[in-house]
Amino acid sequence: TGSEFDVRMTADDSLIINHDPEYHQLNIEQTSFTALSVFPLSNGEALPTLRQYILEGLQQNTQTMLVLEIKPSGISKTRAMLIAEKVVKLVAELNAKKMVRYISFDFDILKKIREIDQRAFLQYLQGDRSPEQLKEARINGADYHFSVFEAHPDWVERARLNKILVNAWTVNNKEKIEGLLRQKIDFITTNEPEMLFEILG
Repeated sequence: TGSEFDVRMTADDSLIINHDPEYHQLNIEQTSFTALSVFPLSNGEALPTLRQYILEGLQQNTQTMLVLEIKPSGISKTRAMLIAEKVVKLVAELNAKKMVRYISFDFDILKKIREIDQRAFLQYLQGDRSPEQLKEARINGADYHFSVFEAHPDWVERARLNKILVNAWTVNNKEKIEGLLRQKIDFITTNEPEMLFEILG
């Protein structure tokens, strides 16, 4: 259904793809893109910008959603809002709106995106908001660690009643996948897609 990736912003406001806040022991938010790009990825490729990543993701792609996670800023909430603005602007510029879903642990980042784009598809990651709270904030999905749904077993059904889509991450255990499927969960994030497809038959 989708492929997830993480976005951070460098000290000189370049949007790049990286999961961790540091890259080669350099704090991404406090380092320029030029300084970071000196170091290749472990496979020898160059550190990708968000622009490059989206353009590549759109190539010959009509069905796999680009699940864009905006990482919270470690510097300030103001900077987090700037990152959200720049990301949404770039997605629009690249005509990628229909293929992008936004996710974030920062609730305010998602609210900022909603201000800018009324039709953006938004999913919240932190797991501290009920389906009803997400509906009120016009967030489309509860994208929570599977343990959240174990702690709140009624949230999947309550999400369904409120038309909130549900995704559980990152589920690599066969028994847990089967349990979530019995709950008729909408999406499962896994590092074992072959196993998931085998279970689905």
